[in-house]
Amino acid sequence: MPRINLLPWREAERKQRQQDFMVALVGAVMVAGAVVGLTWFMFMQMIDDQQARNQRLEAEIAELEKSITEIDGLERQKERLLARMDIIEQLQRSRPEIVHLFDEITRQMPEGVYLNGMQQQGNAIELKGVAQSSTRVSALMRQADQSEWLTDPSVTKVETTEQGPARQAEFVVTLMQTSPMADEEPGL
Repeated sequence: MPRINLLPWREAERKQRQQDFMVALVGAVMVAGAVVGLTWFMFMQMIDDQQARNQRLEAEIAELEKSITEIDGLERQKERLLARMDIIEQLQRSRPEIVHLFDEITRQMPEGVYLNGMQQQGNAIELKGVAQSSTRVSALMRQADQSEWLTDPSVTKVETTEQGPARQAEFVVTLMQTSPMADEEPGL
């Protein structure tokens, strides 16, 4: 039997298989690298897109916050203007009251009573004056109590002084101002 040496053929086939294996291994590494690189690229792209959306949202939020502060400022300005309008409206409604008040004080003033000063704080009115006697001050208080525009008269001070042969009473009377028109106009 003749001897045929198959070793070089087997060795050549082994080398070919090793070479094919190395090519397949390099191909698999390259494909795995491409998959990893593509996956990394996709994740980076998704991260960049999300960051762009976040920046856009932050810009929109900043714009909205600016608008909100502007709206708050406008609300405060509106409240101030409404308060001013209410004050002006109250002043317009109370405008004729001072005329009625002076008219009422002159009507309720009995003979022999003279005013030296008048001071008003809110609805409280303080009358300072001189009367021929303390009974005239009492008459002033009675008449003021019957008035529509004046209520709650109270004497703060009555002091009798003598000037020459005549005696007079210096007085301070406190009254409260009311407004009959305020009771009539709640619907206006």
